[in-house]
Amino acid sequence: MAVTQTSSLPVSIVRNFTEITKMRLSVSVVFSSVAGYLLGAESIDFFQLLLLCVGGYCMVGASNVFNQIIERDLDALMERTKNRPIPAGRLGVTPAFILASVLTLIGIVVLYIINPQTAMFGAISIFMYVSLYTPLKTRTPLSVFVGAFPGAIPFMLGWVAATNDFGIEPGTLFMIQFFWQFPHFWAIGWFLFEDYKRGGFFMLPNGKRDKGTAIQVILYSIWTVLASLIPAVGVTGRLYITPISAVLVGGLGIWLIYYAFRLFKKKTDVAARQLMLVSVSYITLLQIIYVADKFIR
Repeated sequence: MAVTQTSSLPVSIVRNFTEITKMRLSVSVVFSSVAGYLLGAESIDFFQLLLLCVGGYCMVGASNVFNQIIERDLDALMERTKNRPIPAGRLGVTPAFILASVLTLIGIVVLYIINPQTAMFGAISIFMYVSLYTPLKTRTPLSVFVGAFPGAIPFMLGWVAATNDFGIEPGTLFMIQFFWQFPHFWAIGWFLFEDYKRGGFFMLPNGKRDKGTAIQVILYSIWTVLASLIPAVGVTGRLYITPISAVLVGGLGIWLIYYAFRLFKKKTDVAARQLMLVSVSYITLLQIIYVADKFIR
């Protein structure tokens, strides 16, 4: 019995760590940073890239842990979150706070080793997510707008890590991911509406699953696609995509906008969930196309 408990302890620790740092989300954010780095780098420094991955994961993980400490009582009310480590009683607030603090410190130090600007943007991201976005979620639908700022940083963070410079190129990457977050998170807010309501969260722009929300989803989807095509025009410095890649991005854009219109037409949870999945595919494939374009042309 003792052997079984001892052997299961490391498994439990790993499980709690991956859950409280939201491993899948954190890895997807790191993926965005890596894409930005590859776009900005004149030559790839794999040690620097490793630092970006470690520092990026620590910063995102820390944000998620702080978020779950603050929202622990609300998480216990929702089906989606009630089994998270803190509300489920598998992890106490004090060890969670220590973990978040250690991850923050490691993240800032590791990103600072890359360059000070990268560390600064990483620190801004965690501050805005924890101190502004998290408390606003129960107060106003504008929380999604505020949260879009730290959420848009990872893509541009990679470019800044590679170049130690913030200009039109990382600014464009920021804009793309900024606009993209609205149809993505509003789709989530739509199909999880009842669950969010139990926790007192306001995630939809007008608080309702109606025509007005669906129209805004369409508008932000269109702006996302237009922003994604700007590098094809040749006005964004070293960030440039060829006409072939622009056609591919345009095709992805039509796909995204189609599902946004589908939500407007059907107004169902199924349509919202499909839009969410399409939006994730859109940003991932977009980043792959951007990077492939740079190294193939």
